[in-house]
Amino acid sequence: MTTRILLCSAVLALSAGACVTTGTFEKAQADAAKREAGFKSEIARLKKELAAMTEERDGTLKRLDDSSALVAELKARLEKLGQNVDKLSSEKGELATGLADARRALEELRKQKALAEQRAAVFRNLVEKLRSMIDSGKLKVVIRRGRMLIALPNDVLFDSGKTELKIEGKEAISQVAAVLATIEDRRFLVAGHTDDVPIKTARFPSNWELSTARAIEVTKILVAAGMKAERIGSAGYSEFDPVIANDSPEHRAQNRRIEIILEPNLSDLPSLEGLEGK
Repeated sequence: MTTRILLCSAVLALSAGACVTTGTFEKAQADAAKREAGFKSEIARLKKELAAMTEERDGTLKRLDDSSALVAELKARLEKLGQNVDKLSSEKGELATGLADARRALEELRKQKALAEQRAAVFRNLVEKLRSMIDSGKLKVVIRRGRMLIALPNDVLFDSGKTELKIEGKEAISQVAAVLATIEDRRFLVAGHTDDVPIKTARFPSNWELSTARAIEVTKILVAAGMKAERIGSAGYSEFDPVIANDSPEHRAQNRRIEIILEPNLSDLPSLEGLEGK
């Protein structure tokens, strides 16, 4: 009886021990499987996140490359723009200088035009006042080598080889003096000219002396007729400034003359500004 009880107890104990071990193992297996599924799920999630991060990284790198390329392009454009700006600034400076020069040139042209109009007015006025003498052949009013002058033929003024003015010559010079005295702020040069026929006397060794003496004689008459002496000069050119070739008696007669030259005012001359030191 006692032995049976003990055997039963032992069997029951052994059975009970076997049941606990199986349940625990299955539970452990279930837990392990669950953890493995969790690990796999976590690994899948991490892989997905890694793929997303990789994709994002690649996109970021591409954008960075694009940005770098854009920055390089913009930098090149800016450099080119800077060069263009410098070039434009230089060209602007050159254009400004050219414009200033053009304005000065235009102003000078306007001034020269005004002076030319003034000279033309003086010329017309002189011709009008001397019209009667011009028409009678006693003198001419001409522009020669850019200078306005009154030309009087020697045959009206002097006998051949002489320096004393004829009566008709004195009257002509006096009439001219009355007109020239009305021209303000002008100086005059009386120039004597001869033909190429040489003269050689005790008083006139050459045509230089003859032409100069005749110019001085005319100057004296002009002053005596009312012109200011400080505004008149005299010069002799001999035969070396002909108006025509000395190839005939008629042409030689034209070269024998007295010229009364209206000297230009200094203000009429082109500006010398900017020539100092050159």
